[in-house]
Amino acid sequence: MENKVPENPSQNRAGDFNALVVVTALMVTLYLVANLMAVKVISIGGLSLFDAGTITFPFAYMLGDVLAEVWGYRTARRVVLLTFVCNALMVLFTWTGIFLPYPDYMQETQEAYALVYGYVPRIVLASLASFLLGELANAKVLTWIRARQADGRHLWIRTIGSSAVGYLFDTVLFVLIAFAGTTPSGDLVSMIVVQYFAKLLIEAVAGTPLAYAAVSYIRRRF
Repeated sequence: MENKVPENPSQNRAGDFNALVVVTALMVTLYLVANLMAVKVISIGGLSLFDAGTITFPFAYMLGDVLAEVWGYRTARRVVLLTFVCNALMVLFTWTGIFLPYPDYMQETQEAYALVYGYVPRIVLASLASFLLGELANAKVLTWIRARQADGRHLWIRTIGSSAVGYLFDTVLFVLIAFAGTTPSGDLVSMIVVQYFAKLLIEAVAGTPLAYAAVSYIRRRF
């Protein structure tokens, strides 16, 4: 029943399936949480900076790095596609919930639910497209860099380098698809720059150390 990973056979040991399941479950969860948190905008000094989902988003990318580093691009791509499907299902069913009947005494709850989950179609499209292309680019670039590093050391170069490319796809695509034509050009540029560097900073400060710990543990334990 075990599925072998042809591009990295050294990881096909007893117990490896459990590690892959844990990483996959955490990645899916973090992306779903990021989407749910995205309805809240963080503002400091009256300036809207980015949505709250930006805080958890880099940790999902970190797990994408772990997947590509340990199991290879093919496995990372499968998990990314699975996460994409899970995101789409969450959007579909939470949106469907708006139209289900409810008792009169739940009117306020219904209005709050509809406000949070009444997705704008183009924002849903922006979220799904930017996630899929950004995460696939992230995994592809990490494995590309690793193939050109003779000793396989300096994981931070791979994690930050791949995320820099992935976040570029993710942030630019999301902002342009979601807000182009409805937001002034200056604000679009500001949103892209702030979100991009916020994600990259969180990745560098918190995500990469966690990636080191996760990769080291998985390789040592399994």
